[in-house]
This record gives sequence, C-alpha cells and structure tokens, in this order.
Amino acid sequence: MLAYFLKRIAGAVVTLVVMGSIIFCLQNIIPADPARAMAGPAAPVETLERIREQLGLSEPVAVQYGRFISRLVHGDLGTSVRTRRPVTSDVLQYLPATLELALVSIIWGVALGGFMALLQFTVPRSAVVRLAIVGAGSTPIFLTSLLLAYFFWFRLGWFPGAGRLSFQDLSGPTGFNLVDGILLGRPKATLDALWHIILPALALALPIAVAVGRSLSGALHDVMRQPYIRTARGKGLGETSVLLRHGMRNAATAPLAIIGLQVSIIVGNLIIVERVFAWPGLGFYMVQAFASADLPAILGVSIVFGAFYILASTLVEICQSLADPRIGL
Repeated sequence: MLAYFLKRIAGAVVTLVVMGSIIFCLQNIIPADPARAMAGPAAPVETLERIREQLGLSEPVAVQYGRFISRLVHGDLGTSVRTRRPVTSDVLQYLPATLELALVSIIWGVALGGFMALLQFTVPRSAVVRLAIVGAGSTPIFLTSLLLAYFFWFRLGWFPGAGRLSFQDLSGPTGFNLVDGILLGRPKATLDALWHIILPALALALPIAVAVGRSLSGALHDVMRQPYIRTARGKGLGETSVLLRHGMRNAATAPLAIIGLQVSIIVGNLIIVERVFAWPGLGFYMVQAFASADLPAILGVSIVFGAFYILASTLVEICQSLADPRIGL
C-alpha cells in the first residue's frame, strides 16, 4: 500500500509539472498580452514596458520557464492579471464552492445511477425508462442547464437560479455552506444552501447517473447469471439480499471505472454549469479569466483541476480494489 501511494504521488508531481509546462508553452504561443490586459487598451507604451518588466515578460523564454517551474514547485501560481491578487489566494477563495458542487453532484449521480440500474434490472422491458435514460444521456450539458434554469427557476420559481445563498455567504470553518450551516447551528442557512445547489448539482449529476446506470445495469445482468448467485439463492437468501449483497458488490467494478472517467468530464462541465447558474466557483472564475486573457489564473485553475482528477482516479482505484480483491493496487 505504501509503495502504491509513493508511486501515485510521484506520478502526480510529474503529471502536474508536464501539464504546467504545456500550458506555459501555450501561454507563449497565444497572441495575448497580459501587460495590455492589466494596463488597459489606452495605456502608453512606456507603461506597458514597465509592466512587462515587473511581470518578467521581457526576459528570455528559458529564464521565464525556469522561474515558472520554481514557483510551481513552491506552490506559487503567480499573480492574476484581472484581480491583481495571488492566484493561490483566488483559488483558495473559489475552491470550496466548486468542491461542494462537485461532491454533491457525484454523490447524487452515483445514487441516481444505482436507482436507474435497479429499475432497469427489475423492469427490463420498460420503454419509458430506456427512453428517459437515452434522452438524459444525449442532451448536452449546456442545454440541460438552460432547461433546468428556465423551467424550475424562471417559469415555476421553485428553485433559485443563481448564487450559493440568498444572503451573504457563511464564514464557516469548511467553506461548504451545507456543512457550515449545521456546524454554526443555522439550519435555515443549510436549507437555503441546499435549495441553491439543487439545480446546478442536478445538471452535473445527470450525465454521471446515465453512465453509471447503464454500466451497472449491464454488469448486473452478467453477474446475476453466475454460479455463486445460484448458490446464494439455494441457501435460502431472499432476492433482495442476493441482489444487494452479492450482485451489486460484484458488479461495482465497471461502474467505478466509469465514475473515474466521469470525473474528467465533470471538470469541463463545471465551467459551463457554474457560468449558467452564476455559481461562484473555479469554473466561473476561469470564465472571467478567459474573458480578460488572465493566463496565470487559467494556468492555476488548470493545475488544480488536474490535481483533483488525479486524486479522484486514485480513490476510484482503491474502491475497485476493495470491491473486488482480485484487482490489486
């Protein structure tokens, strides 16, 4: 186990450095001038040159790259062109909102996918279920987000369509409004945070649910035909016990792999969903960074998303090993 974690940590460091190097190269290829974005379109040439010297843009590319790698190793992601603050501070400010939304959507997606798989398994010839799954899986994420916002916020007014809270954000210890409301003894704040997160989390959870549901349903059909399932039934176990205790666990390997793939997709979907619902997270921050050619902010968020994917894939591998002991780490 220790050797596995050491390999994963070393691989994560190498992956993040390579990712940062690729983004650094793109940063020098893209025809965007951070000095112009910081000074404004009407700034004189002298001001631009002074800002370029302050940012180190006038130095050779090799020197810039060496300084960039040194800062990256020490956790320094540079200074944002738009906010004029360290990118690390901006990331720490917006990260809790993104993590809360991502975790809630993954939990909902897995739970909904398990329910859909059980529904397909128990009602195998239900055309309505299959049609709903195909429709939900083929709808683009931006269209799903817009439809949810239009019907449930604009037309019906059931849920709020923007922000995390109806009032000023909670200053809790975790940064997760759902948790901080409970820790601070403010159940109304927790309920309000839950009401705000339903629509964006549902938009992110639907693709996960469809992928997990279809994978789990196919795996269940194969597992439930195995000899040990007949043995369990022969011992007098009920069908529900056989399905949940023996079928679901042995069929979990493929859905877990699908979840690992969905994590990489959810990173891209976060940018769209947070923009549609004005969710103050890293996706919304990155959209603003794109609009203002804030390359240090784009680089910093990309590094964070890469680290999030590596961590999630590691957890998926551990869960696969726990679900099926034949799969070693």
